[in-house]
Amino acid sequence: MRAVIYARYSSDLQSAASIEDQIRVCKERIAKEGWTLVQVFRDSAMSGATTLRPGYQAMLESVREAGFDVIVAEALDRLSRDQEDVAALFKRLQFAGIKLVTLAEGEIGALHIGLKGTMNALFLKDLSDKVRRGLRGRIEDGKSGGGNAYGYDVVRTFDATGEPVRGERRINPSEAQIIREIFDRYAGGASPRKIAMELNARGVSAPRGGAWSASTLNGNRARGTGVLNNEMYIGRLVWNRLRYAKDPETGKRRSRANENEAVIAIDAPELAIVSQEVWTAVKARQAALGKSVSRNRQIKDGEPGDVQAPFWSKQRPRYLFSGLMRCCVCGGGFSKISAAHFGCSTARNKGQSVCENRLTIRRDALEATVMDGLRYRLMDPILFKAFAQEFTAEWNRLQAGAGAQLSQMRAEHGRVNRQIERLVDALAEGAPAARVTQKLRELERRRLDLEAELSTVAAPAPRLHPNLAEVYRRKVADLQQALADKDAGPARELVRGLVEAIVLIPERGRLRVEVRGELAAILRLSGSGNAKAPAGGPELLVEQIKMVAGAGFEPATFRL
Repeated sequence: MRAVIYARYSSDLQSAASIEDQIRVCKERIAKEGWTLVQVFRDSAMSGATTLRPGYQAMLESVREAGFDVIVAEALDRLSRDQEDVAALFKRLQFAGIKLVTLAEGEIGALHIGLKGTMNALFLKDLSDKVRRGLRGRIEDGKSGGGNAYGYDVVRTFDATGEPVRGERRINPSEAQIIREIFDRYAGGASPRKIAMELNARGVSAPRGGAWSASTLNGNRARGTGVLNNEMYIGRLVWNRLRYAKDPETGKRRSRANENEAVIAIDAPELAIVSQEVWTAVKARQAALGKSVSRNRQIKDGEPGDVQAPFWSKQRPRYLFSGLMRCCVCGGGFSKISAAHFGCSTARNKGQSVCENRLTIRRDALEATVMDGLRYRLMDPILFKAFAQEFTAEWNRLQAGAGAQLSQMRAEHGRVNRQIERLVDALAEGAPAARVTQKLRELERRRLDLEAELSTVAAPAPRLHPNLAEVYRRKVADLQQALADKDAGPARELVRGLVEAIVLIPERGRLRVEVRGELAAILRLSGSGNAKAPAGGPELLVEQIKMVAGAGFEPATFRL
């Protein structure tokens, strides 16, 4: 039987050696059963609460291709701690006729899935409850529940037994002076953007080491984020405003506000930096500005009044390339700065000390330029032909080197097999078993290792369709026409997927556009319905191209 191993350690264990230990004991089980090891899948420092793990997903892909007959793991919780995910995996394996064997539970059946899946899910919940209980105890003692705020230093001390005392903080004098200045300037009428620009011009580092921005100060009043909303600056620790849960679709953590009765607030006057009077003045100004915004929204909706809502307060549509534009000078994003123009967000929010690029570009001109380039320049047939020739030559050169290594491994595999046969013959002829058995075990382990390596060394040969560039250009033309339809959502997403980044470069008083294509999406679009597409899909071909070509060699960038 063909066997694979799956091994994982989670970030809370913090032990990379754990994976090697799992693989070692699983190999021993495979050798004992007489199975053939064909591949090892592993995930390092990744939680078992999500299936969005590279090694796990690669294993599922191999399941679909029926690449093995049995999965071996140390325990069921190495594969997943989520009851639903464990059940889904078991169903897939049953359909494919693949067994699941763990060292802790043996061959997994429906009863294991029900009981162990429930136990693993309860373990995660219990662990979460214990962590929260411990954090609450720290907060009620006036200590930090985790993390640190700008204006404070973490104090590292030890108790009488030598154990570290956690959660202690003290005021950082220089940072505390910046905090007081921010509160005084805001209470005096300065805007958060102006305060941020002044701090950047003086070279003051922001809380995370970068540049200050208006959002660093404003944050979210309802959630207590941002410098101007942090109640710790008046000596009040607030904890448990938010709770977090993983989105089952994406695996990402999402925050939700807790009810008021769940929020814990503790007075810690020794941590106060800002006076109560200044804090009250800041809150009063925030409340006044909030009422002004509410009034503007009412007027916009048709209620009487003579103040018009600014254009940026309107509901903005999602533009074709929003979020993909980058400033060449600072690396920041481009956003709408007027009804028709995009500009560098960093230059406008953080000041010229951070970015001097004040040039703008019209939205319609940018979209037309990028669409024209996607169609005619990103996959130019002549350039693609030259690329394909160079890629094939380099691939063949690398394969020649890999072939020599493969030959050596095959030769060693043959020698090991012959040595095993001679030892078996010696045992049959009456040689002392004690002298032969240990050597036989060593050779058998080496044989299994070589077979596992040989099964993964040979990479599938890449195949570039000779007419790929023309196919791509026709499909982009079809997408461009589809953008004019009423239901253009799918076409918009496909077009956006073709673009990895749009870099805007100041040059002679105007912005030059450099578009970097998303190679996987380009090959996916070009290869749709193509019988000559490589086995494994466009992603496999992308990886082969990156391996051979390296950065800068890909035919996926053009400048306008």
